[in-house]
Amino acid sequence: MANTAETCVFCEIVKGERPAHIVLDVPDAMAFLDARPLFKGHTLLVPRTHHETLTDLPPDLVGPFFSHAQRLATAMEPTLGAAGSFVAMNNRISQSVPHLHVHVVPRNRKDGLRGFFWPRQKYDSDAEAADYAARLANALD
Repeated sequence: MANTAETCVFCEIVKGERPAHIVLDVPDAMAFLDARPLFKGHTLLVPRTHHETLTDLPPDLVGPFFSHAQRLATAMEPTLGAAGSFVAMNNRISQSVPHLHVHVVPRNRKDGLRGFFWPRQKYDSDAEAADYAARLANALD
């Protein structure tokens, strides 16, 4: 079954049809505790309207949406006694619910979370890195 706004778990939370521990409820977004948190306070921020990925979010909503992520990250340190936060988003790959969401996770040194969750790779040479940078830069022109 294709996941649409009618069958989306996060849309059900936004509509009040599914219970969640709400952290932020504003006209354009909602944030709630992750049901399977990395650490206590792990929060998911979603736009109220159904958009599957960041690339689907209308450009005029990107700034306001990330302002909410910034507010959540800022609040975690003094409120939860966190030394910092991890702010992350997946687009399609590893996105357990196909509704745009940002993870805002409280962090402390030696908390057991080690960097990213995947192996790092190296460029074969500086020339290869330059080629990747140039290709991406050209795509943005």
